[in-house]
Amino acid sequence: MEQRLANSWRMTVNEKNFIQTALLSDLRIDGRGPFDYRNLTIQFGIEDGSSEVQLGQTRVMGFVTSQLVQPYRDRPNEGTLAIFTEFSPMADPSFEIGRPGESAVELGRIVDRGLRESRAIDTESLCVVAGKWVWSIRIDLHILDNGGNLVDAANIAALAALLTFRRPECTLGGEDGQEVIIHPPEVREPLALIVHHLPIAVTFAFIGNESRVIIDPSHFEEAVMGGKLTATLNTNGDVCAIQKAGGEGVMQSVVMQCLRIASVKAADITGKIKKAVESYKTKRDLKKIKRHPDSVDISNISKDMEKSKLELVKCQSDDMEIEGHSSKKDESSLRHSKHKALISGPSSWDPYSKIADTDELKASLASRAVATPNLKMDVMPPEKQQLNVKDESHRDADPSPPLLVAAEAREEKNKAKTLLDAVKPKHKRKKKNASNSNGS
Repeated sequence: MEQRLANSWRMTVNEKNFIQTALLSDLRIDGRGPFDYRNLTIQFGIEDGSSEVQLGQTRVMGFVTSQLVQPYRDRPNEGTLAIFTEFSPMADPSFEIGRPGESAVELGRIVDRGLRESRAIDTESLCVVAGKWVWSIRIDLHILDNGGNLVDAANIAALAALLTFRRPECTLGGEDGQEVIIHPPEVREPLALIVHHLPIAVTFAFIGNESRVIIDPSHFEEAVMGGKLTATLNTNGDVCAIQKAGGEGVMQSVVMQCLRIASVKAADITGKIKKAVESYKTKRDLKKIKRHPDSVDISNISKDMEKSKLELVKCQSDDMEIEGHSSKKDESSLRHSKHKALISGPSSWDPYSKIADTDELKASLASRAVATPNLKMDVMPPEKQQLNVKDESHRDADPSPPLLVAAEAREEKNKAKTLLDAVKPKHKRKKKNASNSNGS
């Protein structure tokens, strides 16, 4: 005891006066108002039934376990609920390992009274064999950091752990039918606890000579307060338990005011707990689907698959119809363009088209051969023009080759002779002169 008192933290007189003076102006050292709650964060562990709550700088971890035990004689059809607290020196130097102190005993009793007296948990559903075997639920609360108001944080941690806990399913078997068989989670899905309502603990502190009321006191404010009141309520406004500690007296009107404020805060905290539990359950269901795909209801999934397949088939048929209409339009436009190209000449003629006519082609070739203009050498030589015609006709289509040969012969005959053609080359003239001289 002496060592615990030596390690305990003590506040100076100036610090106490500063806190009391600030409350006269409705101000607190952390910037909150008299009835403002600190930020609440709820997290869950990997295993079911584990939670961690952070309320400001206060951190509490809750863990729920179960085992088969014999029931009490006066309640043979009901299971049991037990709460154990652990105050670690890591959370506060005044805490010691070993025998629990007054604060640890008080915290355990307040949480236990709120859950047990209000019958928040259905203990009759925990009975396996009446008078022989029932499930015993144990809640372990570990204080990780003491930042003030441990009761509220521990109560929230216990509720969050109970909502996520699942006990193994068991059946009766054996020769006499009284042997209890506990099934592992891989064989049968564990069962959740039946929780009727959530009793929320809300703590008020009374500071100063005028008994200024504040909610959710911090570690510094607990060192100054003259007394505190913890009210446990649910969302329906039912008062589950009330705990008054400290020597300072409180008027009845102040208690009623605290209960009205506590009912509002209880509804707010209940909403946060349910929201956090819902998110945890969705994650757990996803993990269950990955681990046990056979246990998922396949009927609904197969129906959804059939609906999606029908929708895909309809979409594909619609796409095919659209593509068919577009392809028909493309073919008609191509045929129309080919018909127009055939009128211009044989270079764009398609031998596979049904519109082409051989008589018209011959007439067009003959007219083109007759109407070929005389071109000058410096503009475009006739040989290149002929080569271009041959290449294009061979590339586009290869109609009857005799027609092209005849066209080329006609072009050569119908060529207009120039003065260069009339003048003989020099080598011919030299040979003629040489022959004349030899004859003479």
